[in-house]
Amino acid sequence: MAKNRISELLNIRYPIIQAPMNWVSGAALTAAVSNAGGLGTLGPNSGAKDITYDVDLTAERMREQIRKVRSLTDAPFGVNVVVGVGETVKYSEKIVEVVIEEQVPVVIASVGRPDIYTPRLKAAGIKVLHAISTGRHAKKAEAAGVDAVICEGFEAGGHKGFTELTTFALTPMVADAVSLPVITGGGIGDARGVLAALALGADGIYMGTRFMATQESESHHRVKQAIVACQDACTVTISKDFMVARDLRNQFTETYMEMHKSGAAAKELGEYLNAHSQYHAQHLGNSEAAEICCGQFAGMINAIKSATEVMQEIVQAVGPQFEALKEKADDF
Repeated sequence: MAKNRISELLNIRYPIIQAPMNWVSGAALTAAVSNAGGLGTLGPNSGAKDITYDVDLTAERMREQIRKVRSLTDAPFGVNVVVGVGETVKYSEKIVEVVIEEQVPVVIASVGRPDIYTPRLKAAGIKVLHAISTGRHAKKAEAAGVDAVICEGFEAGGHKGFTELTTFALTPMVADAVSLPVITGGGIGDARGVLAALALGADGIYMGTRFMATQESESHHRVKQAIVACQDACTVTISKDFMVARDLRNQFTETYMEMHKSGAAAKELGEYLNAHSQYHAQHLGNSEAAEICCGQFAGMINAIKSATEVMQEIVQAVGPQFEALKEKADDF
């Protein structure tokens, strides 16, 4: 695969970025993707065995994972910083301190303003990729000095804004809005999706769900099997008080949507979410009655492979067509 703006920016062989996933993308997955030529990223609660609300412990757990990644690879990797608002900022403040102290090469910032941590991170020599959901947000991120923006279509798993822009619409909108490199995700998990994204104007690819169902993923084996078993329209979007989430359809989503439809109070909904969180699925293995954030590509996953195999299959298929595709794209 030819070098492009993301490959050169991040010093990686292939512009494929493993999206950070809560309780899922720990050191093993992060290192495997980076060793295969992409950019692996540590997600929130990576490597954790239980839930903690201790700020310092949260930060030290991340430090441990960073050092573990470095013991497994010499390649660049990233850490997710969930910026947050209000009380949650105390966690991101500590994580930022750790990534600067540990000289992490790349930070993926999400769920918050781009101007909060970007100056500090860049002053420390860290590349900043900021997650956005519209072209307008992309312009704000560019003005804040980020190195690249990440956009995810409505097909993507996990939490996102209330906009319903799909990958096919959002990617060219963002590419037209900024001069920065654009990374795109949402429904992408194989070479066909990669080629489509590049043709739409993306410089890099953001993949989460496909890497969730890999051997190195920290997802519980019941969660991986549930993803392999699902077919067609097996995900659903649920509304929360501050954003929406795309989840694997199961008893949890059916109950939650019924509660929401019947007018359950916000407090009751919040308590139900906490009692059936991703921790209960991804770590404890309750794949039916707890939340599993994943994207629409789940319906196309039929085997649990290694992260290296996933990367190699994409690279082998895209490689011969990459140059010709970029030449055609440059003509538009």
